[in-house]
Amino acid sequence: MTDTIRKTQLNDAIRTAYGKVGGHDLVICCMDFEFIGGSMGSVVGEKISRAIDVCVEKKFPLMIISKSGGARMMEAAFSLMQMAKTSAKLTLLAEAKLPYISLLTDPTTGGVTASYAMLGDLNIAEPGSLIAFAGPRVVKETIGKDLPKGFQTAEFVLEHGFLDLIVSRNELKSKLSQILEFFEN
Repeated sequence: MTDTIRKTQLNDAIRTAYGKVGGHDLVICCMDFEFIGGSMGSVVGEKISRAIDVCVEKKFPLMIISKSGGARMMEAAFSLMQMAKTSAKLTLLAEAKLPYISLLTDPTTGGVTASYAMLGDLNIAEPGSLIAFAGPRVVKETIGKDLPKGFQTAEFVLEHGFLDLIVSRNELKSKLSQILEFFEN
């Protein structure tokens, strides 16, 4: 992993920050695909958990921007435990009646999709994003059938009720400001 740290100048696959969007407070966790495919390991889970703690303490909403190949397999059970850990921590936001906005970018797959990426009060994706648990080849081999056209695209996932909105990146700031305004009222 030290080669990855040296190459990317990142310590792990997620960054967290606090800021304002249209005058509204927001804590953001953002996956970085350059760090081992944005894979979720124990550090990612811990940083998300701590961001949630800040949200609860300060009464701020949370947005997680996902771009990930899934759970980090070289961490074995430690990585897989983050699926449950982050999902359980998100209940603290719900109990505090604080919004959680999930933004899925291309790609969002594996254990990230199977946990926090699909648990938002509002699930948003960028147009054309691949959103899946397993890749199309694996699904096709498992079910033994051809897949529908556009399978696992954001548009397909929206049409089947697993997303609330598709928003292009250049419209995201204004849409996010509207969403935060809505949740404040």
